[in-house]
Amino acid sequence: MHEEVPPHRAGEPVRAGIPEHGRIPRYYAAKTELLALIEELGEGAPLPAERELAERYGVSRVTLRQAVGELVLEGRLIRRHGSRTVVAPPKLLQPLALVSYTEGMRAQGIEPGRTVITAEPMPADAQLAEDLGLEPGGEVVHLERVLLADGERVGLESSYLPRERFPELLGEFDASGSLYAFLREKLGVVFGEAEERIETVLATPREALLIGTNPATPMILLHRVSWTPEGEPIERVRSLYRGDRFSFATRLRARG
Repeated sequence: MHEEVPPHRAGEPVRAGIPEHGRIPRYYAAKTELLALIEELGEGAPLPAERELAERYGVSRVTLRQAVGELVLEGRLIRRHGSRTVVAPPKLLQPLALVSYTEGMRAQGIEPGRTVITAEPMPADAQLAEDLGLEPGGEVVHLERVLLADGERVGLESSYLPRERFPELLGEFDASGSLYAFLREKLGVVFGEAEERIETVLATPREALLIGTNPATPMILLHRVSWTPEGEPIERVRSLYRGDRFSFATRLRARG
């Protein structure tokens, strides 16, 4: 394979993957070729056999596997059990805004869903109590739910709300539905603002099992605390999303 500079693609760094000394790692050159092939094949199409691709790009099968492995982790390819690796669908786009998971999915024509793992009262630890304006040990309602997109498991969400303020949650709320819709439409809750923190993590063995993903798959973890316009805490949420299936977007404005 000739060590030519790969063509620049919109949205990527101009010198993506190319060290300053100019020597392109062979796996990265193969990865660039695979990206072009992925665009040609389209969603759901299987990749040619490993041996064929290694010969086509002039690399060893070990080098080709490294390139394919990175594309799997990045969500460009999917390994199917018992079949070939196929081209992945586009990533789901979730807005970083005061909207629910349900609203974000339906805006893309995706049917959201949830599998309820936990819906129970529990005492708040010191940090949770502080976030929700409670005394330490005060009761919260804990909702833990696997997030679905067109029936596919894509994330895990844990929501904590003051039980005294929202006593209806454990009796009237269908935890497989939209929490935000219930709060707004049934209880008249108005969301004013939220603070959100984002980081990358690996799932714990339990989380990986619930989401149905490889523990080595990078995950995107969001922590959110939201308040009413009057500054009264509503909820604290911990949302874990598959990094190979999600991207996030927001619009920023200059202060003042």
